[in-house]
Amino acid sequence: MKKEIRVFAPASVSNIACGFDVMGFAIDEPGDEIVLRISDNEGVTITKITGENGRLPLEADLNTAGAPLLSMIEKLHITCGIEMEIHKKMPLGSGLGSSAASAVGAAFALNELLELRLSKEELLPFAIEGEKIASGSVHADNVAPCLYGGFVLIRGYNPVIDVVEIEVPENLYCTVIHPQIEISTKEARKILPKTIPLADAITQWGNTAGLVAGLLKKDFGLIGRSLQDVVIEPVRSMLIPGFDEIKKAAMDSGALGCSISGSGPSIFALSSSLHTAVETGNSMKTALQRFDLSGEVYVSKINKNGPRII
Repeated sequence: MKKEIRVFAPASVSNIACGFDVMGFAIDEPGDEIVLRISDNEGVTITKITGENGRLPLEADLNTAGAPLLSMIEKLHITCGIEMEIHKKMPLGSGLGSSAASAVGAAFALNELLELRLSKEELLPFAIEGEKIASGSVHADNVAPCLYGGFVLIRGYNPVIDVVEIEVPENLYCTVIHPQIEISTKEARKILPKTIPLADAITQWGNTAGLVAGLLKKDFGLIGRSLQDVVIEPVRSMLIPGFDEIKKAAMDSGALGCSISGSGPSIFALSSSLHTAVETGNSMKTALQRFDLSGEVYVSKINKNGPRII
């Protein structure tokens, strides 16, 4: 049995415009690194956190990476203690699943370190324990793609069941721009509408089904037409300076579609080629700079691997 392990867990894009709380996919970067060691002390001890300017708690039960480990120790009757280091490689409140990456990284790392041989389906509820701390609610549209890799559909909650892995076209690329501002997931959920008109619901259902069908059929036209959000984006976009201009820049560059990643402020676009994805990123960054904001741009295919040992 190993004494120490270091893993990388990737960022993820959730909601995918029309798929609020039920769709997400992993990207290659950024991500978080988790280091676990077997300890003589009981329970979980967080010895170091870097990359977050001292904002995250060292108390395991209050930490998105600590909570999954505590749950695993209790429910799996693990007797050894665990020391953990958390190295945040992406910003907090970025809309890229930062809390999910820490939660998934920790659960995945303990599974590998202790050779527990738990499946992804068995690990998912533990990872969700960490996500609950960050958002105050149960949703798996960042945790599931981070853990499974690829593009996933979460069919149901209470409990989470039917995590469906959707095959995507090989030449589908994602561009993400992260403006240097922060949006709290909890706060972004507070402004969401409690009810929606039936006409908007029908539009959203059609787009959600159309996006899945477009991915499976490798129909880029259908994918693009389906990347429309008439429920969440109109509300949350008001929290992101220059959103409309950034989205227009992406579409003018040839992107299939563009919307908010998670609760924002990150914005994602999908493209049918690497060249278009790179040009889209350049255009989005130029548009962002007009609002006196800087931002990081990431371009990758859909990450099919999820967390990995490094």
